[in-house]
Amino acid sequence: MNLAVEIAGVTLKNPITVASGTFGSGAEYCEFVDLNKLGAVTTKGVANVPWEGNETPRVAEVRGGMLNAIGLQNPGIDLFKKRDIPFLGNYDTKIIVNVCGHSIEDYLEVVEKLSDEPVDLLEINISCPNVKEGALSFGVDPATVEKITKLIKEKADQPVIMKLTPNVTDITEIARAAESGGADGLSLINTLTGMKIDINTRKFALANKTGGLSGCAVHPIAVRMVYQVANTVKLPIIGMGGVTCAEDAIELMLAGASAVAVGTANFSNPYATVEIIDGIREYLEKHHIEDVKELIGAVK
Repeated sequence: MNLAVEIAGVTLKNPITVASGTFGSGAEYCEFVDLNKLGAVTTKGVANVPWEGNETPRVAEVRGGMLNAIGLQNPGIDLFKKRDIPFLGNYDTKIIVNVCGHSIEDYLEVVEKLSDEPVDLLEINISCPNVKEGALSFGVDPATVEKITKLIKEKADQPVIMKLTPNVTDITEIARAAESGGADGLSLINTLTGMKIDINTRKFALANKTGGLSGCAVHPIAVRMVYQVANTVKLPIIGMGGVTCAEDAIELMLAGASAVAVGTANFSNPYATVEIIDGIREYLEKHHIEDVKELIGAVK
């Protein structure tokens, strides 16, 4: 039985990785999860300089998931190169580095500093606020998406995976823009913008007022968007959004994802990733499927 999949020319031993921001860079989970068993580890977002993130409170539980407004707190690329990449290099798993920035120049600086590092894929988080354009997300405007993708591709030595925001009218329009810019793959979906108000204190649950909704509540939306994008562009997709079990991961693959990232589930069940890998294997055995790639886009 073959569980290996390919993303932009990079072979993962199985289709399961983690969603950026839910797993650190692996060190926080290595006591629970054998990182060697994962197809890849996707790191927390890294910027050109350290980011402190937003004010607290910045996490709130909601029905079916959670809201977060962490603000992409991270130690910056220099410490990341010194500490996190060597740590992950100790494991037999692929390394996907999530890159964030507040300007195109920020992204390019990180990409250039990663050019000679032993990482396999770059995942570009274009849900970041573009401070030079009124703080709107880079990922909501097709022309901007095409432009930033093209510029990053010119600088990157690794394949570039553009991470798409679902907070748009037409996700396929954004996917086409990334493809036109030369992206090697796509990952989706990022969190949906949400809000929670405490009715007793009559205050916002998050200091930032709004936050990103993740968890099982967003899963049907993720399936729909992955299906739409898979049937619009010819790029490999890393699907994510509310994956808590093997059934969820298989559903995203049937919709068109080549690999699947597990996110919020890691907080409530640190063993989720390996349980999902085992569950996929059991599904293949039960249905007499020899190669997991037979699942990719099988539902039309």
